[in-house]
Amino acid sequence: MKIAVIDGQGGGIGKAIVEKLRKEMPEDTEIIALGTNALAASLMLKAGANECASGENAVVYNVSKVDVIMGVIGVIVANAMMGELTPKMAEAVSESPAKKVLIPLNRCNIEIVGVKNEPLPHFIEHAVASVKSYLWGEANV
Repeated sequence: MKIAVIDGQGGGIGKAIVEKLRKEMPEDTEIIALGTNALAASLMLKAGANECASGENAVVYNVSKVDVIMGVIGVIVANAMMGELTPKMAEAVSESPAKKVLIPLNRCNIEIVGVKNEPLPHFIEHAVASVKSYLWGEANV
């Protein structure tokens, strides 16, 4: 099982996702940290990712090779993360056959109607539970 976690700017959200995944998922789960910049990738690696890469080509190349993609909703929006997420990155993530588990943070001027406004740690818990459900079915979550 390969899970890509995509983050940019400071990398704090990606770091929190990787830490939670590492605690909740089996040891043989491969977590790939894909940062829009080297700082974000490095923080996710330190949080427990198996490997990391940064930049447009790393994201575009790797998102088609994983089973699940995790990050904030902005990873499917061109020029999100203050321009760090390029249109090519957003297109590659959107077109990837991987299951996408995205956290609905309203930083890209996108509001997901019907989603309760919760603290980030709660969204991360829900996201990891969703990945577990996808991988093993409802009975094992």
